[in-house]
Amino acid sequence: MKWSLSQLKSTRETPLQFDEALDLKHPLMTRYSEIMDVKTVHVKGIASYDKDSVLISAAVEATLTLPSSRSLTPVDVPLAFQMTEYYVPQGTDLSRFDEEVDTVIILPEDDILDFDVAVEDNILIHIPMQILSEAELNGEPMPTGKGWEVLSEDDLADQAAELKTVDPRLAKLKDLFPDQEDKD
Repeated sequence: MKWSLSQLKSTRETPLQFDEALDLKHPLMTRYSEIMDVKTVHVKGIASYDKDSVLISAAVEATLTLPSSRSLTPVDVPLAFQMTEYYVPQGTDLSRFDEEVDTVIILPEDDILDFDVAVEDNILIHIPMQILSEAELNGEPMPTGKGWEVLSEDDLADQAAELKTVDPRLAKLKDLFPDQEDKD
């Protein structure tokens, strides 16, 4: 979806309402190579023109297929979030936006608003850092292989505690430099 600022300016009295299904599979997979699949992205919202700026507020729903961060198994990750952005023409005084903390201000090129790119950006921002399959969430054993295994943070902490125990034959070396503190 693309709009020009002049097109949106003509809708001052009644905000432009939209309820669209966007096909963003190719651009999202191009921008973030770990995405395996993108279901249709649904956006519903309004675009209103006020005081030489355009406010777009939209609810976004999408489902991405991403690899599990533990086993690389494909996992469908549903995303649902609200996005609010101001589009301001070049040369506009931005001081009125200083008071609003979570304001996203975009200066469009050539006065064209490419809303698809804005939705793509917001989807990429909302991808979780840790993605786990249902089996991994339910406590299924961690993946292992020949000479390697995946450890949970608790297991890693236990293993580190075991390694901190000092061999009694080397314990006397600790007294060799009494003025130095243990820097662990």
